[in-house]
Amino acid sequence: MEVKGTAVKSIKDFVDSKYKAQYNNWIQTMPESSQTIMNNAIFANNWYPMKDAAVEPTKAIAKMFYNNDIKKAALEAGHFSAEQGLKGVYKIFVRIASPNYIMERAGRVFTSYYSPSDIKVLNKHDNGLTLHITKFPEPEEVIEYRIAGWCERALEFTNCKNVKANITKSLRNGDALTEIVITWN
Repeated sequence: MEVKGTAVKSIKDFVDSKYKAQYNNWIQTMPESSQTIMNNAIFANNWYPMKDAAVEPTKAIAKMFYNNDIKKAALEAGHFSAEQGLKGVYKIFVRIASPNYIMERAGRVFTSYYSPSDIKVLNKHDNGLTLHITKFPEPEEVIEYRIAGWCERALEFTNCKNVKANITKSLRNGDALTEIVITWN
């Protein structure tokens, strides 16, 4: 499975921005294949192996900065990715669009970031929606929580309050799909 360079770069930028003094130590904690990716230029339109470019670097973030809490590390990395990706003109657009519209578009965008994948938004209502990931050949907790974190922050930009994304089913646990239930006030 592959991940788009934009997502990979946001992981690298997250550590460089939040934990700059420990950046080199973070690089050293990863497998050599991940170190190679992170030590070189990351091109937004290139595809990278998901495990080496996203999963292992995020696990290293969890180990170094979040007391091995993979969920917290992935959520925070997802938040950061949304902050970086939805700035400038996009931020203005997100502020005026409806939460359901933004998540519908996000579902389409995620499929262009993770290949192959199929992600759809269902059960939309005034204070929530459900995201289904039905095709993801290499399901990973890190990626599920990263997507959940991205959604939380993007919805906060639409002025939703108390946004919570909960993973209620998971492909990695043998379920038929990954289900992320997102609610807000």
